[in-house]
Amino acid sequence: MRLLPWVLGLMIPLSSCTMLGLRDKSNHEEATAEPFGPTGVPPQLRAKNADAGTAVVAGGNVSQPLPSNATPQEDIVYTNPDDPDATVPELASVLSETKQRTPWEESETIAKQRSAREGKPLLIWFTDSATSPMCKVLSQELFSTHDFGNWATEKLVRLRVDSHVEINDQEMDVSSTEDRRISVKNYVAELKKRYKILGHPSLILLSPSGEVIGRYCGYKRGDAPYLWGQIKHGEAVSTAAYQGWRAGLEKKGYREWRDRKDHRFFAKLTSYSKGILMLIEPDGSRARTQEISLSDKDRAWIAEQKKLRGLE
Repeated sequence: MRLLPWVLGLMIPLSSCTMLGLRDKSNHEEATAEPFGPTGVPPQLRAKNADAGTAVVAGGNVSQPLPSNATPQEDIVYTNPDDPDATVPELASVLSETKQRTPWEESETIAKQRSAREGKPLLIWFTDSATSPMCKVLSQELFSTHDFGNWATEKLVRLRVDSHVEINDQEMDVSSTEDRRISVKNYVAELKKRYKILGHPSLILLSPSGEVIGRYCGYKRGDAPYLWGQIKHGEAVSTAAYQGWRAGLEKKGYREWRDRKDHRFFAKLTSYSKGILMLIEPDGSRARTQEISLSDKDRAWIAEQKKLRGLE
């Protein structure tokens, strides 16, 4: 069939409009899908400087590299690769370091270690033996009495922090003595700042975990019974909390160990081999000891555990 020329003239424009419409629709869909480019962020909201952050890399949740200040695993080595536990200290040396030598400790580190290991609250006495008359009265009326001394030896760990520093070491020259005095003065100042001490005498009672149980500031003549009562109350609160905390750890395998000298050590047995025990404290500190160095009760417990596991 032959089409008239005027019909062909109509079809050509219609066909061109149809194709143009399809192209416009495709371009519109592309523009709608990504109106602001691949990032999807309007130009006015895009970063204008290098400090605006790092662009997110596609790929979903993938493991990130270690921070630049982290020690690579391959760089962590033992002193003795054949025996990683060779550097673990002996239990005897650990206990000797924190052995009580005087009623009042002078090192906060040792006092806190004793408190944690013995399960006793720590009483810190901030004093100035040279300029505070009430510190002297407190010592005379309470701290120097036999009754308080006997009770405190059983119930507390004590730390004395004196702002009056004297270095009496005949083996040190003048320069070394002065350096030592300045070092101790700075140490005392740091402790007073940390515990917010504003005057003397001041007492701080800490739980074995380091929490402040009581704070007692100042003293008046004749107040010894009242102050002692406050300290006793704080000790009772601390002991009750400690027993609950300890009971929870005992369910996880921790127990109290004793050596031949009746030194106590609350820890968990992590390994046993040929009479050598590896013990770990709740704070992560480790120690090693020999079975023959332990009390008869502990050795009986070990024998029972070996029997239960068919090791004998």
